[in-house]
Amino acid sequence: MQIFFPQWQGSGTGVSMKTGAETVVNYLNTHLTKLPLSDKALEKQSNINGHEALVHQLTNFRSTLESTQPKTLQTIGGDCGLEIIPVSYLASKYNNLGVIWFDAHADINLPEESPSCNFHGMPLRTLLGEGDTELKSLLFSTINASQIHYIGLRSIDESEQKYIVKEGIYAPSDFDTNDLIKTLQNKNITQLYIHFDVDCLDPKSYKSAYFNVNNGITTDKAQKIILELINNFDVVGTSILESVATTDEELTPIKPIIDLLFNV
Repeated sequence: MQIFFPQWQGSGTGVSMKTGAETVVNYLNTHLTKLPLSDKALEKQSNINGHEALVHQLTNFRSTLESTQPKTLQTIGGDCGLEIIPVSYLASKYNNLGVIWFDAHADINLPEESPSCNFHGMPLRTLLGEGDTELKSLLFSTINASQIHYIGLRSIDESEQKYIVKEGIYAPSDFDTNDLIKTLQNKNITQLYIHFDVDCLDPKSYKSAYFNVNNGITTDKAQKIILELINNFDVVGTSILESVATTDEELTPIKPIIDLLFNV
């Protein structure tokens, strides 16, 4: 099942993500299930910006999956906060789902730890069963820290770094694809969810990320990693998130990545 969900409220002010998601949809030119956005006020509640709108939108996402029961999911977004629904859904379907998190940011803050109070920095902590009670209630299931594997991580809050170290989450400073594959195999992981926030990429490779962070991976390296994962595991879910490209030309550097993620 392919989903178009241009949620941006999890970023606080990143309405440009909506246009960015539409650009990806126009490139793919395929049938998608479109999820509506809320008109709820973007007020801060429980230390989360736009809390009411997020709960409303993500409840609708959950209901869509409950009624359709897809075996696979591919989501075009939107901010990273939307991931609590597809990841928890697939984790309830597939035992020991491996979560591959291509992202410059750790996205593993508690609401009270977050400097920005934006939910797109909190989805993994929510998926681990911590954080806001109302958003946790939308989960189909929780995941364990051992299921998370970071690629491209380089902008980490101090509280996140402490948590990653404490929980032994896979986040090598010197990434090696073969090591990742062996790690996944040693954990008896056979199904994967690939989360792809385009800010994992170096701005010299792709400049149309909502957050540009230097020293990221190249588009070529990202393609090679994804291809190796597809060849070695059953990829049951993917996403492409936080792109703000407004034209097909701006999107060009990541078209091969989109093709890989949406044709598995």
